[in-house]
Amino acid sequence: MARPRTPLLNRERIVTAALALVDAEGLPAVSTRRLAAELGVSGPSLYNHFRTKDEILDAVADAVCADVDLSMFTDGTDWRDALMAWARSYRAALAAHPNIVPYLAQGPGRRPSQLRMADAVYGAMRAAGWPRAQATHIGATMRYFVAGSALGSFARGFVDDAALYARDYPHLDQAHLLAEHRQRVDEGAFETGLRALVDGLALRFPGGRGEAAKGPDARRAAD
Repeated sequence: MARPRTPLLNRERIVTAALALVDAEGLPAVSTRRLAAELGVSGPSLYNHFRTKDEILDAVADAVCADVDLSMFTDGTDWRDALMAWARSYRAALAAHPNIVPYLAQGPGRRPSQLRMADAVYGAMRAAGWPRAQATHIGATMRYFVAGSALGSFARGFVDDAALYARDYPHLDQAHLLAEHRQRVDEGAFETGLRALVDGLALRFPGGRGEAAKGPDARRAAD
């Protein structure tokens, strides 16, 4: 029997094609009709693998999060270092596919990779000694920070026009150079924020030396 010219349709091929569309054109470009055309199949054939477009996007989002390293939460790494290592891996995964970030920001839903990630972060914070409420807040705060940093480039937002800044914004006299150094600026900003965030959490750590750890907020968090 002759082999089919078009490879058999499966979930992996659909997710790969959908992610390519999201990367190239954004979330609005994804439709079952467009995906079927990209894959060279009939539209109804997609429904043998996914019931709705949202199920496809869920699978795409989950595939992106599957690349996030979680090993630091189970290998004995200190909770501070674990949070930073995870945040870097998480940001790298999202920064490679920024157009999917708004969909990911809706929450984990039933996506296995995101649920494993939430479980790993929360479990590690609880094991380190954080109360339940604070462990939840830490996971949410880190997700806000990482997702926001992956949405776009701070440096790229400034135009290459020295006259614009020199004329009306004297404190931004070097802003026209930011885009040229985009990666260094954006990564430096992420690392600065990440370090400040984790250092601030360390001051609030239950039983630590920071005043916040001894104050009413810490007592309420333990309730």
